[in-house]
Amino acid sequence: MARLQKFPTLSIIIPTLNESSHLPLLLADLNEWPHDFELTIVDGGSIDLTISIAQIQGVDVIKSHKKNRGYQLKTGASNSKGEWLLFLHADSRLSPSWVKRLYKIIKNKKSKNFAWYFDFKIKKANLEFRILEIAVALRSYFLQRPYGDQGLLIHRDLYYNSGGFSSLKIMEDLDFITRITKTTRVKRIRGSIYTDDIKWSNSNIIKRAIKNYILRKKWRGGYNIDKISKEYNT
Repeated sequence: MARLQKFPTLSIIIPTLNESSHLPLLLADLNEWPHDFELTIVDGGSIDLTISIAQIQGVDVIKSHKKNRGYQLKTGASNSKGEWLLFLHADSRLSPSWVKRLYKIIKNKKSKNFAWYFDFKIKKANLEFRILEIAVALRSYFLQRPYGDQGLLIHRDLYYNSGGFSSLKIMEDLDFITRITKTTRVKRIRGSIYTDDIKWSNSNIIKRAIKNYILRKKWRGGYNIDKISKEYNT
């Protein structure tokens, strides 16, 4: 009798810092995955109910001694055992099609040669948000530069062959994607990921885009990462 082939294992890593209002919704989305998976939260020192919510759900929590998303992502990956790694921001929501899309990718052996990202979406009917979504889609596809809030699905071998996440306070996503795209392509999962609109609603999108461009340029020029992080948060 032929033996059933074991489905590749999936490890999901989520860095958190005071995400009690977002985490339950994301965990509900992730529970739709029909196979066994490993879920690890790496917390950067939350003072709200983030850790309690995770523990009630039976999620493994690693308490990071650094408020540093790059370090948290790196720590989560090094403590994971899955063949595939999925990195997500805690304020994300996944579209209902995410299970079908990921299943199809992970099942295809050729998929391990690429990294994969979700389509960026904001759940609010503002024209400027639709323009932003189009701009992100064009940047991700043509420039091969999806960012962390689009999630990242990557096979374990490609993750380590590309050097993994660096312990950067900011630009950790751009740093890693830049290294990945030196040897391969990043591709669309063809499913949407929705990010919290609050961080976009409270700022002028054009001014924010210009500011982010300037900060990325400074980072590429070797500007101090701590100063870039401070400028980003002001």
